[in-house]
Amino acid sequence: MLTNEHGTKIFRACHYHIEFESRVLIMGVLNVTPDSFSDGGMYLDPMKAVDRVASMIEEGADIIDIGGESTRPGSYSVDEQEEIRRLKPVLQAVGQRSSVPISIDTQKSAVAKMAIDLGAVIVNDVSALRHDLKMVKVVEEARAGLVLMHMQGIPETMQVSPEYRDVVVEVKDFLAKRLAVAVKAGIPKESILLDPGLGFGKTVDHNLTLVSHCTELLDLGRPILVGLSNKGFIGKIIGKPIGERMVGTVAAVAIAVFQGANIIRVHEVGVMREAMNIANALKESNRGSLQSRQEYI
Repeated sequence: MLTNEHGTKIFRACHYHIEFESRVLIMGVLNVTPDSFSDGGMYLDPMKAVDRVASMIEEGADIIDIGGESTRPGSYSVDEQEEIRRLKPVLQAVGQRSSVPISIDTQKSAVAKMAIDLGAVIVNDVSALRHDLKMVKVVEEARAGLVLMHMQGIPETMQVSPEYRDVVVEVKDFLAKRLAVAVKAGIPKESILLDPGLGFGKTVDHNLTLVSHCTELLDLGRPILVGLSNKGFIGKIIGKPIGERMVGTVAAVAIAVFQGANIIRVHEVGVMREAMNIANALKESNRGSLQSRQEYI
């Protein structure tokens, strides 16, 4: 992973230089959609969306990820003009005024360009640059940050019998290849984050395996972003509907942090920040104890 002269992990996105040090970052989610699985329909009013962004920042969000198209299992794509119509009022209100980096969750280059012009500095592309070949140029010219995510299939059909021989090996190989494509196209490696895509073409077992093997994904040399919030696999394990998965999400977040995740993408920022802080403190304590034992030996 690229570091500065002090050995600190670095992520660059436009004018932001984010240093991770030993802290895990939290990405707060805001969906300006009628059909997203967790908060769909809640923030269609631009003023409600703006208030939600402000509250997530107050609760400790390090990045805000705003999306105008649902990519939940079974969802259908919307055209770029509709996506822009949903997003533009919110980005006009918060893009240039936010005290933290704004990420735009989109697969479409025209939407990304609009968002960047209004202050977004990160493009979160669930297709990992495969949906719209013009996305590379938009990101490269803006020197924006980029999230490359693994997805087997497309949202409409991705949860229909997903299969892997070895989910960790295959996801890691995919992310390595997409990282190489992005870098070859001119996007600096230090501007890229990697996401294993929990829930995007994975069974419960696939998701659990990826969470417990985050450390292996770190071999790719970039920070690992994990989206766990209220996911279907959590609901299946605890037998709870979407609105009752907070405790399950807290447990999954804590494990992901302990397993090496660098950024956690969630809807409920305040509660998850507390869980992350405890998990990260325990991880650092464990690392310190191990180092002390090694020095003693």
